[in-house]
Amino acid sequence: METASSSQPNLSPQLLDTQLLLWLAIAPDRLPAPLRTDLSDRRLPLLFSVVSLWEVAIKTSLGKPGFLVDATQLRDGLKQQGLQELGIAPEHALAVQHLPLIHRDPFDRLLVAQAIHHGLTLLTADRTLRGYGEQVIWMGNGWPGG
Repeated sequence: METASSSQPNLSPQLLDTQLLLWLAIAPDRLPAPLRTDLSDRRLPLLFSVVSLWEVAIKTSLGKPGFLVDATQLRDGLKQQGLQELGIAPEHALAVQHLPLIHRDPFDRLLVAQAIHHGLTLLTADRTLRGYGEQVIWMGNGWPGG
């Protein structure tokens, strides 16, 4: 089981999954301690994907109970915190078809494809995504339910 730690060398820019982005924006105290350290350190670029904005917009528009997040405000806040935005390219969508079916969520699969395509490390709150290999780091220790 691989989890992140501030002592673990990580040389690639880091892409945050949707759950970590929501915690960053709404409940930063829920972020795993190693990620809070990375956020204050910023030796490597931290990115968010338009995939996450799309996921948030869909869940909000569907009226998912307890889920009222304005995707525009989320985007603005992430950019104000210095995170870089990663768009969706055709190559990302096409790469999804080559991923093993470890996870069925289309948003998470697209995040994995983006990370692989760009040589990024995907930081995630979803332990299932660990199955995609060393490019995915589960931020499991130190957060409720982790």
